Amino acid sequence: RLSATAGQPSNASLPAAHAVSADRPPTWVRESGMPPEEYWETLLNPLEILDSLGFLPGAHARVAELGCGYGTFSVPVAQRARELLHTFDTDEGMLRRTRERAESAGVNARALLTERRDVVATGYGHPPGSFDATLLFNILHCQDPVSMLRDAALTLEPHGRLYAIHWRHDSSTPRGPPMGIRPRPEQIEEWALATGILKTHRGPVDCPPWHYGWVFSRA
Repeated sequence: RLSATAGQPSNASLPAAHAVSADRPPTWVRESGMPPEEYWETLLNPLEILDSLGFLPGAHARVAELGCGYGTFSVPVAQRARELLHTFDTDEGMLRRTRERAESAGVNARALLTERRDVVATGYGHPPGSFDATLLFNILHCQDPVSMLRDAALTLEPHGRLYAIHWRHDSSTPRGPPMGIRPRPEQIEEWALATGILKTHRGPVDCPPWHYGWVFSRA
């Protein structure tokens, strides 16, 4: 759903903690495609997955989400956050659909902020410690997952939580990126620890029907 673009701003225009380093390549997100919404919704049980990860109602105040898609997780996360979900996507159609679903579900307009932004290329645009939780769902098959995890972790306050899920490393799953770029559970933990600022809080967690998850804590 997300990809870095050629027209990224200079580092001078970005907060220091979120500037894009000139000496490392962009964290390209390798597109695995989104099926029609009706089919996509049959592949996920967002409430059960959030429960399994420990993302319970009232557990977090300010949450960042990288890639809203159809709003499958965005809506229940906004309902569970005490203050705000700030979700980022490069596709305005996805953002619009997420707003529509949130309105239909009765989510307070002040509880959901949608922003069209290429976070991979330009960062989150927030100073460190802006959020107490961040979500990386079905996106860590990018080319530089350590940088993606580090950038998300930098937005967290101390002891904030980073939640990650991905498709099981199993070719029988009905969707998901090619097996050659699909991460194994142990790889995600290795990448998170390699950031130097995340530690394992919980995982791997079984997230039926087709996913597993991890929860990491900001050091």
